[in-house]
Amino acid sequence: MSEPAMTRFPVPDIDDLPEELQERIDNERERAGFVPNVFVAYGYKPKQARAFFDYYDAIVDDSPLSREEIEMIIVAVSGANDCLYCVVAHGALARIYGEDPHLAEQLATNHRTANISDQHKAMCDVAVKLTEQPTAVGDDDIERLREYGFSMEEVWDIASLTSLFNLSNRMAHFADWRPNEEFYEMGRGQ
Repeated sequence: MSEPAMTRFPVPDIDDLPEELQERIDNERERAGFVPNVFVAYGYKPKQARAFFDYYDAIVDDSPLSREEIEMIIVAVSGANDCLYCVVAHGALARIYGEDPHLAEQLATNHRTANISDQHKAMCDVAVKLTEQPTAVGDDDIERLREYGFSMEEVWDIASLTSLFNLSNRMAHFADWRPNEEFYEMGRGQ
């Protein structure tokens, strides 16, 4: 890694982490070709890492939302929160799953002008509203998503992802998580 996983807390050595977290990191290294810094950063508190990744997996593995939609939500929310780590890391995934090398920057800076469907704009509108004005979210937002064809389960998952990444974005800011260099070029067709 050219940059430390985070700068404000000690970065644990992978070999010192609990076995199940080491296995998760090994699987991620095998799949991605490198270890995303979030895994070692969260490894500072292994029980919290386990809980975070279990919740993330529970949403992603069980959601009727497409993986592209999941990444779109994460990038729009992370952009609203100015979270460098998540915009860069999940921006790479949004480009890959969306098969669009420009998608991440559009979502992170202003999803309303992004080259996405009206349905996906509505999805991102609600996610960003929940991020920026949580007490302003109401029945009309759920109804709007339903009118755009989202099931109640998908609506729940939009809120769950938004909530989880608001937590993640805040931890990334607080601990100063740094994105891996590899993420910057992923999904750009090179």
